[in-house]
Amino acid sequence: MVARPSLPPPRILTLRRAAVTALFAAAILGGALLGVFFAFESDLPQVTSLEDYQPNIITQVFSADGSVLGEFAIEKRVVVAFPDIPPVLRNAIVSVEDADFWKHIGINVWRVPGAALANFRSGRYSQGFSTLTMQLSRLLFLTPEKTPERKIKEVILAFQIEKNFTKEEIFTLYCNQVYFGNGNYGVEAESQFLFGRSIKDLSLAEAALLAGLPQNPTRLSPVDFAERALQRRNHVLDRMTEEKYVTPEEAAAAKQLPLGLHVRREPPSIAPHFLEEVRKYLEKEYGSQRIYQGGLRVYTTLDPVMQRAAVQALRKGLRSMDRRARGFVKPEATILKDGAFPDPIHLDEWDWPFAEGDVVRGVVLASDRTLALVQIGEYRAKVGPAEMAWTRRTNVAEVLPRGTIAPFLVQSLSEQGGRKDARVLLEQEPKVEGALLALEVKSGAVKAMVGGYDFERSKFNRATQAMRQVGSAFKPIVYSAAVEKLGWTPATIVVDSPISFPNPWNKTIWAPQNYDYRYLGPIPVRKAVEQSRNIPAVKTLQAVGIESGIEYARKLGLAGELPPFLPIALGVGEATLTEMVAAFATFANQGLRMKPYLIARITDRDGNIIEEARPQARDAIRADTAFILTSLLRGVATRGTAARAASLKRPIAGKTGTTNDFTDAWFIGFEPSLAAGVWLGFDEKKDSLGKDETGGHAALPIWMDFWAPVMKNKPVEDFPIPGNIVFVPVDEMGQPGRPGTPGVQMEAFVAGTEPRAMLTAAGATEP
Repeated sequence: MVARPSLPPPRILTLRRAAVTALFAAAILGGALLGVFFAFESDLPQVTSLEDYQPNIITQVFSADGSVLGEFAIEKRVVVAFPDIPPVLRNAIVSVEDADFWKHIGINVWRVPGAALANFRSGRYSQGFSTLTMQLSRLLFLTPEKTPERKIKEVILAFQIEKNFTKEEIFTLYCNQVYFGNGNYGVEAESQFLFGRSIKDLSLAEAALLAGLPQNPTRLSPVDFAERALQRRNHVLDRMTEEKYVTPEEAAAAKQLPLGLHVRREPPSIAPHFLEEVRKYLEKEYGSQRIYQGGLRVYTTLDPVMQRAAVQALRKGLRSMDRRARGFVKPEATILKDGAFPDPIHLDEWDWPFAEGDVVRGVVLASDRTLALVQIGEYRAKVGPAEMAWTRRTNVAEVLPRGTIAPFLVQSLSEQGGRKDARVLLEQEPKVEGALLALEVKSGAVKAMVGGYDFERSKFNRATQAMRQVGSAFKPIVYSAAVEKLGWTPATIVVDSPISFPNPWNKTIWAPQNYDYRYLGPIPVRKAVEQSRNIPAVKTLQAVGIESGIEYARKLGLAGELPPFLPIALGVGEATLTEMVAAFATFANQGLRMKPYLIARITDRDGNIIEEARPQARDAIRADTAFILTSLLRGVATRGTAARAASLKRPIAGKTGTTNDFTDAWFIGFEPSLAAGVWLGFDEKKDSLGKDETGGHAALPIWMDFWAPVMKNKPVEDFPIPGNIVFVPVDEMGQPGRPGTPGVQMEAFVAGTEPRAMLTAAGATEP
């Protein structure tokens, strides 16, 4: 009988069976996981695309001096390289987000069971096990939804990222991609926002604060929830201690520090209408995606010094104009809610510094008949009858009740013993609107542009979009046609006398009038231009022909509707301020019209030039014609309707413009290097500025307030004289005169058009 082999003990048999079963199950599970892996992998993006990583970055717009004028972005981001990230920030991030980052292969296997158990017990997805690499895969390739499928994709992508990139590259990608709140993406943008400086200058406490934000940027915002942010920062410091990156003493010292924020909010642009024109051009030429994500560098023509002068001059002039037009209008805005002040009392505009000469809104804290206490940012001011004298009211409480929000002109700011005081004057936000534009004569480069009183109130650009009647500012265009086509001169006589014409549009009689309702009889063209006589301008257009008048307007760049009848001589046609300034700059530029432009050059994110301006010139009128018109317009700014400009003691040429019923007021003036114009009016075209609010009274003072500081230190240049211009002494009637005789002055003529008879010293006439 054959002996049966002895069987293993039951316990060993059980272990063997369990091992086989486990191996079998593992094989099945492994196969299943492998199948899942391949199933998901086929639908996932290729991580090798990160080799050409180009995150969305800010498009920056620069002024002519290189200062930042504005930014366009969906994601505010400043890209940094790994060496730019200081060790203190690296250590803070890995301590709180992924302590084993430098060791694992994309997934921390030791955290998976704990997270799975926690999720099983809670019955929902309550705890994750994401590594920095997994977070990066989600940020770059996946959606934020919390599902098992997304988590599997995260793991697969994390493995692939770790396989293709170094730890330093992965960490740098994360630091540039992650969202920190306040619209800022990446560590550098958030550091500059919160602390006003680069990450390379961060302290331990600041690095810990920054590292704690990605968990929940909104809920942990140090700007909005300081206590939560402080607790989170201290937690990061604890984690850094546990990971041996800092000593307990260093962490304790850092915890004693305040948040230390120096929030750098973007101040309002000094040229918002200009910036919007740039944005519209970029969107048209390059598309929205490239503007907001492509990191373009746009170098513009704007001069910040001129722009600030333009803003200040226009805003001051509009406030003054509005007082004359509307008088005092009691402010209606209040900060009170149910009769109580909010805590704290704050207006958004107080987030940015203000200085003497600025107009800033303030809140009336208390008032009685004789005095109001006003808060403006951190400053307090007292307002009595003297500070609001222009209102012609004496009861302060009636003008400024408690809680009122009103604009104030800051006269001075002082600080003593921790107390901040201001001296202010009550102002009024105007309803009247206006615009100011300045062009470089030789190139057409826009140096200053103000499209209205307040961009936040109205984004409509009155410098480029408002088509308005130009009034008498059109007359130089009519006279340029007469000089060039008919050979007229400043001495040509035109009769200022009543005249009437049948109106073909309504079969009535049109009888133009002069502003003063007087007639001067025969006068030279110079006097007609300097005094802006209406009837001589109409007769000049009649002589040269309506078609020729319109032709010259087109040559000089006016593109709007110009009805083909005689009243266009008085400016019933419409044009934009930009068109008018460019037309007058043509006179200064010897008849060469330059197309206005805003952008000097554009580079891509790598610094390659993709667009560069080439000033576009067009021969509009002859150089001698342009000089004759310039000479006439210098007379306007010396003896005529703009004579007050002579006080600037500069070689200024220009023309005022006023429309019927005083609905529009203009002044366009220039020197050899710069031309600028001002327009005033209400957006509702029929509304009047008020009786006698002419271009010389309303627009010219604003132009002068701009011109004086801008040209103060500029050398005085003479207008270039074409070779065929001759100068002849003439009297007030344009007749040849004797030099040195009262009323006789040197007059410019195109050679061959000067008076033939000259007076000798003895008074005899010679041919």
